[in-house]
Amino acid sequence: MYLKKMYLKKILRLTSTALFVGALGLVSTVGSVSTAQANNKLPEIGTAGITALSIDQERQYGAAFIKVARGSFPMVSDPVLQEYIAELGAKLISQADSVRFPFNFFLIKNDEINAAAFLGGYVKVHTGLFLYAESEAEFASVIAHEISHITQRHLARSLEAQAGNSQLTVAGLVGAVLLGIANPVAGIAMLQTTVAINAQSAINYTRANEFEADRIGIQVMVNAGYDPTAMSTFFGKLSEQYRFSSTPPQMLITHPLPTTRITEARDRAALYPNKYYPPSLDYQLAKARIQVRYGVLKPEEALQFFQHQLKTRTFKLKDAALYGQALALLQLNKNKQAKKIMVELAKAQPNNLFYLDTLTDIDLALKHNDEAIARLQKANNRYTNNPVTTINLAVALQQAKKYNQAKKLIRDYLRSNETDMIALSVYIDLLNKTDDKVIMYMQRANMAQLSANYPKALNELQSARTLATSSADIARIDAHMEQIELEKQEMQTLQN
Repeated sequence: MYLKKMYLKKILRLTSTALFVGALGLVSTVGSVSTAQANNKLPEIGTAGITALSIDQERQYGAAFIKVARGSFPMVSDPVLQEYIAELGAKLISQADSVRFPFNFFLIKNDEINAAAFLGGYVKVHTGLFLYAESEAEFASVIAHEISHITQRHLARSLEAQAGNSQLTVAGLVGAVLLGIANPVAGIAMLQTTVAINAQSAINYTRANEFEADRIGIQVMVNAGYDPTAMSTFFGKLSEQYRFSSTPPQMLITHPLPTTRITEARDRAALYPNKYYPPSLDYQLAKARIQVRYGVLKPEEALQFFQHQLKTRTFKLKDAALYGQALALLQLNKNKQAKKIMVELAKAQPNNLFYLDTLTDIDLALKHNDEAIARLQKANNRYTNNPVTTINLAVALQQAKKYNQAKKLIRDYLRSNETDMIALSVYIDLLNKTDDKVIMYMQRANMAQLSANYPKALNELQSARTLATSSADIARIDAHMEQIELEKQEMQTLQN
């Protein structure tokens, strides 16, 4: 029985890999190097993806996935990092062909070196990827791979191949993975009907996709302005470091790196002109932020780490090392020392969102509410509806007890960003402070629904209905409850 369970877990992992494809696979674009264009022509793997899923089905499965993911993964609620990943992703997507739906990138706290793509344009990024990738180009090479798995419909093709080798339908495989994310034991039980899946065939199919992606990926990086050698550099480091490891990172388990892949990536990079690519300040700031706030270092260790970099001049960029030092000081409640560093950094780049966010944290810790509000109002006028400036300004207004002003600001923002969980959490807190209980319960229901927690969503709406006195509010609550019941049934049907 134990061996059977272990085997089923392996099947679940392999099936999940086919659906939720891990790092290192890429996208087709119009190129600027004729030799690379000729070599980057997509080979004909077959049209399995065309019949496996329609675009509308991919969207529906993607929408279900992100709701389950919100309730199951340790999401990083950081608007600065989220904005950084979204902008980098948009830069790469602008160079991709066959983009059929909006992409959504989200960050989870996980020290494993990995990123993964799902149907419908959803890409999960581990904080561990920031900790390992030395440059933005290395980081971008992994993100671009994930984009291509989606645009090239590798996931849809893999679904059809898996379904052809099992007793499950494509929908059944998607449901098993969704159920496995939320409840691994139940996901394994569901897959007991499909132990005949040819695991080796699934791995080989993925490898074919990986090689296809590698051949076109470097061109995307070049068109987006990145160093084409970063892909082979990242591959090489990863392979060398874990060559003899008994516990390699998840990325190497699901996506092996044979020598031929590394060699091919290196050869393709050689087709492009050799030029200098300056280091990215924003990437180094993002990496420092993760090292201090979401990595394995304690605040004292993080402070020593960046102080050592500054003393020995072993940093990639001095400003990023100073930023890391300021973040560590803030974590240690040495707010005045942190502010001194941040004020100097902000002189050179007053509109840098990393600096604006950290200065806000420091000012609020020092109770300098008016200073924070003035700075953020100026920034918010410059970056209209930006999540970093808007959410920070709402929090600063809240601390200054300007609740109605903060509430209007965040409410207006949510009209066009209704799935922003960070903003929604701030709004709920404001509603509670202003005693808007009916709306508060309704918004808490929204948050639970966005995480596929339907029992909680219905309970919150029931609380809202008990307090509601307006017939319009009651009608709106009843309609929302019907919608949640329907969505709950659809999710259960998919998972079962």
